Amino acid sequence: MNARVVLPRLLLAAIAIAAAALGLWFGQRQHPPPSAPNVASETELQAVERLFELVLPDADGQTRPFSQWRGKVLVVNFWATWCPPCREEMPAFSRLHTRYADRGVQFVGLAIDEAEKVRAFRRETGTSYPLLIGNSGTLGLAGLLGNAAQGLPFTIALDRQGRLIGRKLGVWKEAELERLLQAQLAPN
Repeated sequence: MNARVVLPRLLLAAIAIAAAALGLWFGQRQHPPPSAPNVASETELQAVERLFELVLPDADGQTRPFSQWRGKVLVVNFWATWCPPCREEMPAFSRLHTRYADRGVQFVGLAIDEAEKVRAFRRETGTSYPLLIGNSGTLGLAGLLGNAAQGLPFTIALDRQGRLIGRKLGVWKEAELERLLQAQLAPN
């Protein structure tokens, strides 16, 4: 491979690693959900709408509209195969997806990565939920959803109405996320 191809890839990888490290340095805490279920900033409302407008390829190249998951309790994880904390939390996400899918919960992974690496990861781990390949605007969208540091992993949870009910920069522990899901699924 010539230097023109290798140098941009190395630079992109270095920037991504630095962003992830910076995000973990600033993050590693649960960001509180909006103070009331119907209260969100205009930026967050627009960002959620942009999320539902996304049409991205999955790891196999099939185009997937995010709108297909509107009306579900949705957990969206921004991640990458090169991110150790991302890899750490994904088995728990798979277990929760399998446990709650029949009750209207959908997990979706938005990879800030290359499709072939995501395919290899999926084969290796048996991830139970869709893994989409992000584009240049995907990490920026994470920023609008509350990830100012743009670190990874970053995960948001939306209720059935598309309202932000939780977000986390860093590893979201299985028990914490499960409590949030159970609260959404509990009869009123």
